Amino acid sequence: KAKWKNRDESDNFFQKYIEDDIKLEKRSQIEQEIRANVDELMRQELRNLKIAIDKEKQKRLNKKAKIARPKKRRGVMKDLTKDRNLESVYEELVAANIIKKPKTININQYYDSYSYRGDDKTEIQPSISDVKQLVTLYGILSLGSSDVHAKAPLTRSIMLAGPEGTGKKMLVEAICTETGANLFDLSPANIAGKYEGKEAIRLLVNMVFKVAHLLQPSVIMIDQCHRIFAKKVPKSERVSLKVLKTNLVKAMRTVKQGNRILLVGSTKAPFDAKMKPFCKLYDRIILIPRPDYGTRYLLWKVLIVKNGGKLTRDLDISSLAKVSDGYTAGMIDRSCKEVLTERRLDLMDKIPLRGSELISPLARIDPVFVEEEEAYKKWYRKTPLGKKREKMMKEEDEAKGKEN
Repeated sequence: KAKWKNRDESDNFFQKYIEDDIKLEKRSQIEQEIRANVDELMRQELRNLKIAIDKEKQKRLNKKAKIARPKKRRGVMKDLTKDRNLESVYEELVAANIIKKPKTININQYYDSYSYRGDDKTEIQPSISDVKQLVTLYGILSLGSSDVHAKAPLTRSIMLAGPEGTGKKMLVEAICTETGANLFDLSPANIAGKYEGKEAIRLLVNMVFKVAHLLQPSVIMIDQCHRIFAKKVPKSERVSLKVLKTNLVKAMRTVKQGNRILLVGSTKAPFDAKMKPFCKLYDRIILIPRPDYGTRYLLWKVLIVKNGGKLTRDLDISSLAKVSDGYTAGMIDRSCKEVLTERRLDLMDKIPLRGSELISPLARIDPVFVEEEEAYKKWYRKTPLGKKREKMMKEEDEAKGKEN
């Protein structure tokens, strides 16, 4: 009222808006919004500054005059973050997405079926069920119980090798879910752009293993682990991968009996890595094959229902399982997702799902060809475990020959 009491409106016959009044009113609102945004930016800058100061302090400590020290003990890792508490280091690793929250996946969700086929082949391949048992034995049992880990043979690391879509990442997340372990991701793709240079990568590996030792059980995952030991390394990645490899090998020596820490590497191209150092880092190598008929039959049933479909008499699961030979679980899931759209699900009661609908998307995906499967087998035969297996089979054949 007071605002308009003494205002001269004689020139404002059409009662237009007054620009100055609106500017004055909106200015205060905008100032408050900008102030809130600036405050948030300042808080973020302060957090970044604290992290930078912590790193700078560590650099100054490293530059101090060298004092004669006794020879380093093998299997003991130097703490590069003595001046920082666990909470500070953990916070940095979470902020950099090195510590990740794994999906809640139980090992039973890694669907498999026993291979009942009587196979007379000299080289019997492991089934998906065998893979599941090995992961449970070497990963879940030892990490889940401190007593088992202390008494069982030490398994510090396992490698999961197999074609794309065979569920390697899913198995890592299942290990974490079943054991309640922390998940650290040291994959080259995850580190790129966050920690670069010798000192930064050295500090990263040190921080990861420090937190892993203090917060057991812990799983350290390296996706596409063959890149660290690759025969041909891109020039831009040569330094970072070499430093990561050196520090990772040193850090793994600190994992001893009773330390519930497991390194899990996964790769779809193990044959691209240098054999000797690659296999030396991993205690166990688990080769994941393409699913057999029984597993494919189960996968089709489970994944169709999971994606909203219905199993009817019109849907021949047996034929689907036969036609999809060579396709992995990931490929089958992709096919189900592509077909079972919202529109198709709405028509499900009127038009039952048929196998021909699910085959069409598969035709556009390259399966795991026999040549690719042979490449995995050939590579596995050259590994230390593969050589032991061949030697054992030779001895068995010789023993049978003598009996006959």
